[in-house]
Amino acid sequence: MPGVVRRPEPVDDGREIAELAALADGTLAPERQAALEARVAASPELADRLAEQQRAVALAQGAAAEVEAPAGLRARVETQRRGRRTAPARRFVLAGAAAAAALAAGISLAVIDSGSQGGARLAASLAPTELVPDAHGQAALTKTPSGWRIELRATGLPRLANGRFYEAWLRNGAGALVPVGTFNDGRNVTLWAGVSPQEFRTLTVTRERDDGRQASSGEKVLVGTVTTHT
Repeated sequence: MPGVVRRPEPVDDGREIAELAALADGTLAPERQAALEARVAASPELADRLAEQQRAVALAQGAAAEVEAPAGLRARVETQRRGRRTAPARRFVLAGAAAAAALAAGISLAVIDSGSQGGARLAASLAPTELVPDAHGQAALTKTPSGWRIELRATGLPRLANGRFYEAWLRNGAGALVPVGTFNDGRNVTLWAGVSPQEFRTLTVTRERDDGRQASSGEKVLVGTVTTHT
């Protein structure tokens, strides 16, 4: 009718957020993708919201990558992820991703603690040498995406300082030696290895000094063999 002004249709913010979440995790219907991407390109606010959804998806995927969850659990997480398409508001979409991340991380910790991941968790008992005969140590070696985390706890090692320190090494059967970290006090040490202790099975600790040399001093104070964790 003449003189009637047509008002724009109201935006369904909940549906828009759900579509952004689906775009972020790759589940948006192809016929909707191009149109939504064009709106995101034209709107800084939508671009910020999409980036937020992408961060939430990355968080969930990063936690899930730590462990291969049981099939039933993976199915439930996937169902939660698909259900975000119809979430009424942004906080529910992000909560779903955070819950999935926490769930995956919890499963990862449970599997590692139970020792059911086979070679993903190893251990070593470290015996003393004549240099420090009262020293003893234990090491737990855990496989992660970044490498092998080695948690070392040793007693009987005097603290070293003023240019002197301890250095840990992994050695394979051919005698190749790889440094995995330095420390001053052995009571609570975290080391990292980029080689597999399933191949480099000898773990040693030496006394070193800041003399510019990268090779081992040969002054071994602890020696052990990496074995399967039980």
